Amino acid sequence: MLLGLGAGLALGRSRLALAAGPAGEARLVVVILRGALDGLAAVPAYGDPAFAGLRGDLAQPEPGREEGVLDLGGHFGLHPRLAALHGMYRRGEALVLHAVAGPTRSRSHFEAQDCLESGADQRLASGWLNRALAALPARPGAARNGLAVGVEEPLLLRGPAPIGAWAPQGAGGPGAALLAQVAALNAADPVLGPAFAEGMRARGFAGLAGEIAARDRNAFPALAGGAGRLLAAPDGPRVAALELGGWDTHAGQRGRLNGPLGQLDAGLAALREGLGPAWRQTAVLVATEFGRTVRVNGTGGTDHGTAGAAFLLGGAVAGGRVVADWPGLGEGRLHENRDLAPTMDLRAVTKALLAGHLGLPPAAVARAFPGSEGVAPLGGLLRA
Repeated sequence: MLLGLGAGLALGRSRLALAAGPAGEARLVVVILRGALDGLAAVPAYGDPAFAGLRGDLAQPEPGREEGVLDLGGHFGLHPRLAALHGMYRRGEALVLHAVAGPTRSRSHFEAQDCLESGADQRLASGWLNRALAALPARPGAARNGLAVGVEEPLLLRGPAPIGAWAPQGAGGPGAALLAQVAALNAADPVLGPAFAEGMRARGFAGLAGEIAARDRNAFPALAGGAGRLLAAPDGPRVAALELGGWDTHAGQRGRLNGPLGQLDAGLAALREGLGPAWRQTAVLVATEFGRTVRVNGTGGTDHGTAGAAFLLGGAVAGGRVVADWPGLGEGRLHENRDLAPTMDLRAVTKALLAGHLGLPPAAVARAFPGSEGVAPLGGLLRA
């Protein structure tokens, strides 16, 4: 049964949704990292005096040493598994955003992911990206305004804008009832029981199937490369949403993060390659539902936190910089004495993309993010 569940999902926990955008050439891609990426592992603040002491064994060596972080100009670095992203940063094609958080302070995966995709401090029936697409005119000749590829349509793209659906052959997943039975049968197993429970906590029943199949390291890069080629077509979609799981690292984080980070890095490189010349008109946002605790827990992992890191890349991005109002990690600086304190609202970034990149008017941006009047679009993220 386990083999059947794994083989039945060639794409694993990687999914893709595509939607048509404006008549112009701007492309927008949103990558959701489900399970809560540890921002201080992906973007270590090695220059903060309190960093090494708080992170313990999770702190990578400083730049220039074996397996050291990839320097971002001092103070911050990138995890060594993010080499392709580092190359984009050095070419001025990537921005690193730190101490950023979504609209909620919940540490529940389900609630925080729903709010991240809804664009509000509560779950809505539609996603902010779909509401944005509803404001864009359909392009002549397009059969549908949007297309979802994978076994599940994310909340991010649910709503009034029509979104088609397609899944590769063999990508259908088992139902919730079957997964519940499998979990119950293996609950007493010291290895399989916790693995099933962790997957179900992180993403629900649909995500559990992805956890089983996600060992295929080529799934996300292949999906991202395909997305790039579809976006590059003159009559192709202009907006895409991808997701990648595996970031809920409560135990053994140092070793466990290498795989997902490598998949993400390879996927972003494949997306860039697939887009070809269209990369110059592309902005890609990579975000997660919340960060993780600053301190290491007793099992060599980190628990659910608050602020973390996000990435903005593409030829349309004014990159080569770290954008952060850094709160610090010293005494009295942590949120609730455990988490990186949030100083940037992710909606300020997404609003800037909708207005400055896709060209949506203020009223449409407001509809995409209801109740966020106090959050202004963040300037300086895009090339003139």
